[in-house]
Amino acid sequence: MLEDEELLLRWRDGDVGAGEALFERYFDALARFFRSKVNHGVEDLVQQTFVGCIAGVTRLRDAASFRSFLFATAHNTLRATFRAQRRRPEPFDPAVMTARDFAPGPSSLLAQRQEQRLLLEGLRTMPLDAQVLLELFYWEDMTSAEIAEVMGAPHGTIRSRLRRARELLRERLRELSASPQLLASTLEDLDGWAKSLRSGRELPT
Repeated sequence: MLEDEELLLRWRDGDVGAGEALFERYFDALARFFRSKVNHGVEDLVQQTFVGCIAGVTRLRDAASFRSFLFATAHNTLRATFRAQRRRPEPFDPAVMTARDFAPGPSSLLAQRQEQRLLLEGLRTMPLDAQVLLELFYWEDMTSAEIAEVMGAPHGTIRSRLRRARELLRERLRELSASPQLLASTLEDLDGWAKSLRSGRELPT
């Protein structure tokens, strides 16, 4: 099986089959990344991400991994989309603004259990930068070096940002939960429930 980098280079050079293979390999992960933040247009955003990867292929050699290169491109695509949608006088600020500011309806990401739905709502009410950081950590199992590349932040700051983001998520869950029992169940295995959202399936009993 060809490596991701080789597939991208072949796609750039006109190999449609290589592009289809790479698309199939990463479509689900990219769709999950966008579905937790937008209400529609997910497939268009995925397409834009792959186009951006081809356009920026010269940066791939300096990337920590192909995944970090791919998700950095997806992150830039998302930010550009939100920036273009911004109609208010305030500039787009992902350290403050949330996914709900741009897509107030429910996420299209599958969440079957109450704990999953509460967590997804908690993520969407966090600043976009914090939401992206946590999702890369929980859903993509990225290293701090990979996350730093996606976020465009110094490697040394990611661990502290992750710790603050997890604390903020707990605060959001306390604010959003209408049931003490649901809150306790979610917080009891926060990491497990967060990871379960990766597939949209329930945790095993």
